[in-house]
Amino acid sequence: MPREGTGPDFIEALARGLDVITAFQPSRPEMTLAEVASATGLARPTARRILITLTELGYVRSSARGYLLTPRVLELGVAYVRSTGLWEIARPHLEQLVERTNESCSIGQLDGSDIVYVARVAVPKIVTLAVQIGTRFPALPTSLGKVQLAALSADELDRVLAEPSRSGLTPRWQPDRAERDTELRQVRARGWALTDEQLAPGIRSVAAPLRDGEGRVIAGVNVNCHAAETPLETLLEHHLPLLLQTAGEISADFARLATVPHVTVPAPA
Repeated sequence: MPREGTGPDFIEALARGLDVITAFQPSRPEMTLAEVASATGLARPTARRILITLTELGYVRSSARGYLLTPRVLELGVAYVRSTGLWEIARPHLEQLVERTNESCSIGQLDGSDIVYVARVAVPKIVTLAVQIGTRFPALPTSLGKVQLAALSADELDRVLAEPSRSGLTPRWQPDRAERDTELRQVRARGWALTDEQLAPGIRSVAAPLRDGEGRVIAGVNVNCHAAETPLETLLEHHLPLLLQTAGEISADFARLATVPHVTVPAPA
């Protein structure tokens, strides 16, 4: 059945193909045809044709049990990261921040009510947070989410948080509206955000906003640690000043990139 609210230019087949790709999750990395059809709400013949197409394109491969995504799917996400230029700009700064803090550092951007990781430099630890590019968490209980939610108007905030999370994770912190607004006002006033075991036990982090040349918040950058290894005082007194400096440097570099003229040279006839 066609989706509600779609216009005449909406390509249903493309939407269904993307539905099949996103149906694969960490909890179900391998699925049978019947499971794909059930997860997407598609008829089995339709799901089969899409899987065959994705297999020929290299995004899916067949297995003994059913179907698996291939690493080529990563190209879809990497194309976005590369198109923003954010990773090339941020990488040396993140690497330096990791070296100075000995903690993992990441950049994330809002996607609806979730935060999605788009860049990361990790430090091997005994206790660590399982995060990779493309990982998503509910935005509100994360430091990366807070610094971006705090930059939204009241109407934008309500609209964004009204969208259901697609992270599959239930955070520990479930604030009411008053508590939420108080927290975001504090973030807005001080220019950085802290999460101390609000997302999950043992996970604490501090984040700062990244801005473009016009001062708009475009992402967040954080230092992430485990409560059993890094005291809160170390995170705030040592890591936070370094993080704020790094956020300023990345934002300044991103703003400078936007001012560089881009010229398209036609190919020779």
